[in-house]
Amino acid sequence: MWVRFVHLVLLAALASWAAPPALAAIPDAEVEAVLAPAWLIRAGKRIALGVGKELKNGDQILTGDAARARLRLADGSTVKLGENARFSLDGMTQKRDGTRMFTAALGVVEGAFRFTTSLLYKYSGQRDVKVKFATVTAGIRGTDLWGKTTADREIVALIEGKITLTRPGDEAVTMTRPSTVYQTPRAAAALPVSTLPPELLATYAAETEMAPGAGEARKGGTWRLYAARTKSQEEALAVYDKLRDAGYDASVRPIGKDGQTEYAVRIVGLLTEADGVALAVKLRVQLGLQDVSVSLN
Repeated sequence: MWVRFVHLVLLAALASWAAPPALAAIPDAEVEAVLAPAWLIRAGKRIALGVGKELKNGDQILTGDAARARLRLADGSTVKLGENARFSLDGMTQKRDGTRMFTAALGVVEGAFRFTTSLLYKYSGQRDVKVKFATVTAGIRGTDLWGKTTADREIVALIEGKITLTRPGDEAVTMTRPSTVYQTPRAAAALPVSTLPPELLATYAAETEMAPGAGEARKGGTWRLYAARTKSQEEALAVYDKLRDAGYDASVRPIGKDGQTEYAVRIVGLLTEADGVALAVKLRVQLGLQDVSVSLN
């Protein structure tokens, strides 16, 4: 048990270390914000999705009920995932010799998804990004795109920019008009591209946005939640395992107190006190954790 705890502490220390900006390579993708529960599946292993986690080619992201996740790709583009989503990151490469090029094939296996090319992120290279739904593939260029895969249809909404959609057996469809939508029922032909009413666009967008004070953890978040404070290392690790298995990115920290060691199980990076309180309520209801508190330190 002690060896396992030391291993966890060392992993936490390594995760907090960062190379100087001038030397650090830009990851293909990185987790920017999470509204848990959410998981990362890598090489067949499922772990809690944590803010700041660098993502690799072949990774999959899962989100749970009322959950959200926001990723940043190497070209500065943002990916937002709604609840109960399954999303894959494939074909990610960065070419740095000569002209910079970022390529990716993003798979929307299930749930709602939004891809936005950031105008604030100064990316001097080129990008070749494709978004793959169950039967539809979208080739995108400088685009704000929302889409969703459900059991009975695929929905692709162009907010602005340009996309070309391909589907086996159908002619390619190019969309350039903002606020338009393309739908493909699973057992029928694709519907004609139509105008997307503002109220429906707002409904779509809400499916991938994090509501204020709902429990968001984000890079730079300063609030933290303590799920347990105990002198028993075994109890701390039991709570840690329970949280991680349930999709909450917890850590264990030993704290010296009155000449003794107390083990704190915590979730860090929460954006506001309200986010911490909302998460505390969720953990009490879902996991039965009663000794939960929120603080800035």
